[in-house]
This record gives sequence, structure tokens and C-alpha cells, in this order.
Amino acid sequence: MFKALMHWMKAAKILPRISETEKMALEAGDVWIDGQLFSGKLDFKDILKQPYATLPPEEQAFVDGPCNELLRMCDFYEIAKTRKVPDEVMDFIKSKGFMSLLIPKQYGGLDFSTQGISSVLLKLQTASQPVGTMVVIPNSLGAAELIKHYGSQEQKEHYLPRLATGEYVPCFGLTEPTAGSDAASIKAEGILFKDADGDIKIRLNFRKRYITLAPIATLVTLACRLRDPEGLLGGNEDCGINTVLIHKDTPGFESGNHHLPIGETFYNGPLVGKDVVIPIDNIIGGREKIGQGWGMLMTQLAGGRAISLPAGAVGGMIATSAVTGAYSMVRQQFNLPIGRMEGVEDKVGKIAAIAYMCEGARVFTCSAIDNGTSPPVAAAALKAYTTDLARELISDGMDVYSGAGVIQGPNNILGRAYTSVPVGITVEGANIMTRTLLVFGQGATRCHPYALKIVHAVDNDDGAAFRNSLLAWIASFFVGIGRAGLYGISRGWLAGSPVSGPTARYYRRFAWSAARFSMLANIALFALGAKLKARGKLSGRFADVIAYSLLGIAALRRYEAEGRREEDLPLVQYGCEFALAQIQSAYEGIFENFDGLIGTLMRVFLLPWARINPMGRHPSDARSHAAALTIQTYNDQYQRLAKGVFLSDDETVGVGRLIKAFRLVSRAHVAAEKIIKAQKAEKLPRGPLPADLAEEAAKAGIIDAGEVSHLKFALDARLDAIEVDEFTPEQYFIKLDEQGHQLAEEPPPLKRTAGV
Repeated sequence: MFKALMHWMKAAKILPRISETEKMALEAGDVWIDGQLFSGKLDFKDILKQPYATLPPEEQAFVDGPCNELLRMCDFYEIAKTRKVPDEVMDFIKSKGFMSLLIPKQYGGLDFSTQGISSVLLKLQTASQPVGTMVVIPNSLGAAELIKHYGSQEQKEHYLPRLATGEYVPCFGLTEPTAGSDAASIKAEGILFKDADGDIKIRLNFRKRYITLAPIATLVTLACRLRDPEGLLGGNEDCGINTVLIHKDTPGFESGNHHLPIGETFYNGPLVGKDVVIPIDNIIGGREKIGQGWGMLMTQLAGGRAISLPAGAVGGMIATSAVTGAYSMVRQQFNLPIGRMEGVEDKVGKIAAIAYMCEGARVFTCSAIDNGTSPPVAAAALKAYTTDLARELISDGMDVYSGAGVIQGPNNILGRAYTSVPVGITVEGANIMTRTLLVFGQGATRCHPYALKIVHAVDNDDGAAFRNSLLAWIASFFVGIGRAGLYGISRGWLAGSPVSGPTARYYRRFAWSAARFSMLANIALFALGAKLKARGKLSGRFADVIAYSLLGIAALRRYEAEGRREEDLPLVQYGCEFALAQIQSAYEGIFENFDGLIGTLMRVFLLPWARINPMGRHPSDARSHAAALTIQTYNDQYQRLAKGVFLSDDETVGVGRLIKAFRLVSRAHVAAEKIIKAQKAEKLPRGPLPADLAEEAAKAGIIDAGEVSHLKFALDARLDAIEVDEFTPEQYFIKLDEQGHQLAEEPPPLKRTAGV
């Protein structure tokens, strides 16, 4: 009976059709806590035992030493303006090992942990995207990583030492005009043939685009389809997708032209090859690895998506939090810091809390990878949702900065990041595709306790395995319905919590959500089957539940790992409540948009129940107030929360100038509060700012001479910090030649004027 059912399901296309390339992607990597979501049972005792690591001393010293030294060398405005990374900066990057973070020490590399690499990339990308990409590309998917894991011994000995020193500058060529998100459809083609000497060679023809570092790369790792029409290898003509190495000076190969990325530009451009001939030994791994290129890429991306782009996104959030909290207290209007106005405070609190939560997710996921788990679903969710949230938080920060955010120049602190965020949204899988296809689509098969087993059983025509898996699935489904109902009625109380205190309720809520998610995921798989693949809107809402569950759980894991700091509790509470509010919205969207009879039943029964008995609501005003306070005073907590990003110590410009003012304003806060209190008691006149009343307050014995100095220093620094750049007409207008090309870059501004 079960075998007949299996054949019927296959013939009726109940199960999704999975291609060979999709199978490789599905089976790459490991199941992590995302698997517990699909089972409907979160084991928080297990989760709290999983690693949440700190950097080894050697790696922390690199982040604090060479990384800061490199960034102090850079004039970020000049680099952004000229679009060129200076030669001395490039020499420093190469000589200090920045291009060798993932290369084993035996080949001259630094061999950092995943978290170490992520931490370096976080600091560099936050400060400067052009400088950051010079380190990101050599330390992400490409020559070094692929050769390290799959290369022949000869390839390792030749290439890895030269990649480590920067003698070879790499890039990775995958995307084409007709192959973007659907990377498996690449048209780049290599044909095997024998040359005049009887050696087997590959003739390549290709056109790649959007390739970072392509204009300056000296070694290209190219993804292509390989064909053997003459049967030289004795196998099939189609040799699948492979990765090959091409040197810059190879005849027929063209590079050097630039694309112009939006925002803060970085080296990016096309790669073109016409009848490019390379030895067959230039296939990564040699002849033994022919046809394994796609599997290599999927395996490395399984965890790789959690590294470079989340590092840049989370770094952007932390930096935005640090500078927005500071600016909200330095900038004053109506005789008070704008950060004390509720509208501004709401933005500041949100930025601080989500940055805290996402940093927890970055460290937690990198720790899992360093512990031997490469979770493709969690990594994809981390990439997509941190880059989206970074865009949202930087936009919120720009709202707080207002006029100072939209005037360009060396003193604009958030503008370059604001214009550059679409890059992170787009690369390594555009976020629309990742959310609507990859996170839940891959998770529903890869992380589900039974779905992949059934797919394998059908493929192998194994009736016994199909029967056992299907019966187990059905049994777990009905148990899951009961669990979801009990958790819902008790609002999660029956789920229990591994901790006591103010965070216990969040453990129960996420457990409640997991039970509901598993039930609904099973209903979707049963009811829609293969059609689910095309239901991107519905799939995206399931992805929202996965992603925000992982982010909220990571905030709780960070709080426990860092010793349950009481001062950080407002950030944990806001972060978890924000995540649960997004999860609640996703569930309502699923209930509203499910098709057929099941959808009708959901709209009639489950949707009203979900609204009456919500899993989460947006954080309250009191929560945003408490969260904002965590970054509105220059103290130990502020410095700890900002740790990891580069905050310039040049006090004459930009961030350094702002932090100086913030430090002085924080120090003068006690004296200012004394004056405000005296004003309320009518001992001093109302209206003027505390700093303007410093001398009068001192004469009245309200503050002492030292406090007068603090107030005056703070006032001067505050007024300096809110100034923006202005340009003379000669500096402002760009001269063009007859062809419309720019003749010269504008010089730095001569003076600044007070911001509005």
C-alpha cells in the first residue's frame, strides 16, 4: 500500500521536483537549532550549552592592533571621493596578513577562526567599504577557501602562500547577465580538447559581471560548465559545473573595466573571456574533482553566508547605535538634548536594541561554525535579515541626524553607509530571493525531521523507508497540534523556561511559536506540496518566523553568555519583543493568505484567536526609553556595546569630533542637572542652556569651579560637533572635459558652518 502511495505521490507531483543542483544545495551543510524549530520543540537547555565564544587572544590583538592601525592610515572621505585605495594602504593590507585570514599557517596564513574573520571584517567594513572589500574577497568564497578545502597538494603549495602575501589578488567569477539568483544556470563554458602536444586543455568563453575586485585581480576563480565532446576523459560529455583558475595575463582574458556601485564605491567590474585556454590542472582539485564544483560552492556557502555580509551589516548597526546615541545627547533643541524627545528616543532605543540582538546572532552563529556546524538555513537568514535591518536602522539614524545627515563632506557620519546599504541587500543572494525561496524552501526539506527522508525514499524507490518516515511524520504532526494548542491556551506557560527572572517569559513565547510554526509548516507541506515552491509570499512569512526566532533566541543566548548584565536587560527585552512582534505579524499573514478550505478555516478560527491571544506586541514606550538610555551616556556600558567597530580618535573631524563632544557632555551632565534643578526651584532664570548659566550658578554656590570648566568645555565641543561642511564655488562645481569626463576632484572643504 505504501509503495503504491509513494508511486502515486511521485506521478501526481505531490512532492517537489528537485534537480541535481538543488539536491547538492539541500544536502550541503548541517542542521542546527533551525531543526528544533521544524520539530516544534526548542531544547533551550541544549541551546544554552552551545558555544558562544570570545575571540582568542591572538585574534583579539589583531582586531585591536593592525585593524586600528590600518584604519587610522585612511582618509575615508578621500578614498570615497577618489574611488582609489592608496598604494600604502594596499601594501599594509598585504604585509600584515589581512589577505590570509583563512589560510593555514603552514602556508603563511593567519588561520583565524570564523568569528575572528567575521570580527576583522566587521571593523573594516564599518569604517570603509572600499578598504573592507580588499579584505572581504580574499577571505570569502574564492581561490583561497576552495583551494584550502578541495585543492590538490600542488595547488595548495603554489597558490596559498602567494594568496597569503597578496602576490595574487583574487576575485570570484560567478554572476552573469542571465545567471544571477539562479546561479546554477550559468552559461560560461569550457570545452576540453587536446593541443598540438597532446595535452588536455580547456577552452573557455564567458562573460561575468558584478565581480568585486575584478578590475585589480590577478587570479580569477571562475565557475563554468565543462564539456568533453571528444570523450577525452572517458565519461559523459556534460562534466557539470566546475571552478577553474585563470591568471590575469592569459591570452583572450579581459578585465580592468569598472562598474560603479551605488554609494561608497569599491572595485567591481566585468570579466570577459574569448577562447581562453588553460591547462586541465587549473580545475580546483585537478582531474579528480571534475564535476564537483557546484557541490564545493554550496558546501562553503552553507556557513559562508553567515560571515562577510552579516559582519558588515551588524557592524553598521553597532556603529549607527554608537554615533546616534552620542548625537542625540550632543545635539540640543528647545533647551534639551534631542535624545530626550520621545520621537527621537524611540529611534535611538530601537537602534540600540536591534544592534545588540543582531550582534548576539552574529557571534552565536560564528561560534556554531567554529564548533563544526555549518548551518545553511540559519546562515541565509542571518545574511538576509541583518542586511535588511541594517538598512532600516541606518535610515532611522539618518532621521535623528536630520540636516547633519544629508549634507555631504568629511564630517558626514552616516551618509556613506546610508547610500551603500543596497549592496549588502543584493549580493550573495538577493534578499527577496533568500527570503521567499531559500530560508523556508531549503529549511522545509533540509531541517524538517522527515521531509528529506521521504524525498530520498521516493528517489530510491524504498517502500519501507517511505512507510516508516511517513507514519512517523503523521504521528508527530498530531502530537504537534496538541502541543501548539496547549502552549497557545497557556500563552507558553506549559512550555516552561530554563531560567527564572524577567527573561523567562521570552523562552516560553519562543517555545510557543516553535510549536505553532511546526504545525503550520506541516500543514503547508501536506496541503501545497510541490506548489509551495512557487508561493513566495507565503514562504517569506514562514521565513520571517524562522529568522526572528533565531535572532530573538540569540539575544537570550548573548545575555546568558555575558553574565546576565542587569544594565543590558532593556536591550534584551526590547529585542525579544520586537522579534516576537514580527513573528506575530507573520502568523497573521499566513492565516490571512492560505488558500482553499484550510485557508478558510484558518481565517475563521485561527486568525481571530491569534489576534485575541497575540504571541507578541511591539515594544512599549517604556521599553524604548530604557533601551535608549543604554547608549546615551559615555560610560563603560556604552564603550562595551560599541566595542568591535572603529570609532576614530581624530578629534578634529567626523566621528572622533562627535565622540569627544559626547564624552565631555556626559562628564558635564551632573553639573547641568544641578542647574536645571535650580531653574525649576526658581533659583536661576529659566530659558538659557545650563552652560550659559555656569558662571551665575557658581556664584550662587550651585556648582563649583571644576564643574564650570566641564560645562564650558562641553558647550564648545558640542557646538563644534554639530557643524557641517561647506564648499566654495570653486570646490563645489566639478569641471568636465569636452567628452564629459571629470577633470579633477574637488579639494577638501575650507570651512564648516553650523548645522540646522
